[in-house]
Amino acid sequence: MPTSLLSPAGGSVHSVVSITSNFQSEAPLHPAVIEALGAVFGQSWADSSKLPADSRKARLLLDESKETFAQNLGVRSDGIHFLGEVNLGFYLGIFGLLDSQKNFSYSAIDRSEVFAIAAELGEKGFAVQELTCDSGGTIARPELDNQSVISWQLRNGETGISQPALIDCSAQIFVDATSSGIRNPLPKNWKAALWDSKAWGGPSGLGIFALAPDAKYRNPIPNLENRIVPGSASLPLIIASAMAVELWAEREQTERNRLAAIALNIANFAKSEIGDVDVIAATHDLVSLSFLYIDAERLVSSLDRAGFAVDSGSACQATNMEPSHVLAAMGMLTQGNVRITLHHGVAENDVTALLNSLKVLVQEQRAN
Repeated sequence: MPTSLLSPAGGSVHSVVSITSNFQSEAPLHPAVIEALGAVFGQSWADSSKLPADSRKARLLLDESKETFAQNLGVRSDGIHFLGEVNLGFYLGIFGLLDSQKNFSYSAIDRSEVFAIAAELGEKGFAVQELTCDSGGTIARPELDNQSVISWQLRNGETGISQPALIDCSAQIFVDATSSGIRNPLPKNWKAALWDSKAWGGPSGLGIFALAPDAKYRNPIPNLENRIVPGSASLPLIIASAMAVELWAEREQTERNRLAAIALNIANFAKSEIGDVDVIAATHDLVSLSFLYIDAERLVSSLDRAGFAVDSGSACQATNMEPSHVLAAMGMLTQGNVRITLHHGVAENDVTALLNSLKVLVQEQRAN
């Protein structure tokens, strides 16, 4: 996006990358975004719907941000809406595409928010279908007509496994892109889609909701002004997230192959140096491992004390140490699971140190 209004004092720091021992799914904000936040809040406080000069400046920043998202997400800017509560987008997207004659399909590895919606629809008498997945995390191909709505997850947040596009599917497709970010393009026949700003290292507390021009959509929330979303999201967070998505896209072009090689090395190390492990997945930026005879909570805590932050358990529960329904659906070991996320700029010596600590701690726990 144009940065004339938001250039950090002292010049750009876009090339600076934060190196930490953070291997959790959440990434810290890019230094350039952090440095620009003061200017962002200082210049976007006004109500963008009003006429004074400060409001016009805020509206310009909002429009520039929408164009940035449109280019990076592959949608039209006039179809973009912002949410202060990301998970509300699941309700808006799915219920907005449904009517009394339609069926709903979702997968066994969807997020808990989708499970909750499916349960409510079942109670209301809708025909609800849960799609299974194989051991590789691929969702069974549904046979649906144009009277159906399906929630289609582009990328799973626990495994990093991506799904193929639903080609020639006539159903109304709600796309869950909250974990994929801009890694996976939208299927051409999408109708509604939801992203989480955190997927590209943007600020938390911001969802990006989009509708296709041909979507047969009816707002499921009572409103008086034909609004798609119930209220406004924070304009400073929108601008900061737009900056973050551009910076993330720039880094992804150069980092993807490097991180894929690191992920493969992690998987090979776990199998050859530690053993008794299920390698659930090793994508270009996420490795999911389940160790036999290991208490995951204890292992994560031990790694934390050693200076390494990793994830475990279900990625969509209030507490991430809950057993993973995703791994259970894939027929994988649900205990002893560790997820290692590789963020842009991660140093290979930090990964080596993590693996050496992981080996020692697993061996110690198995010996006791």
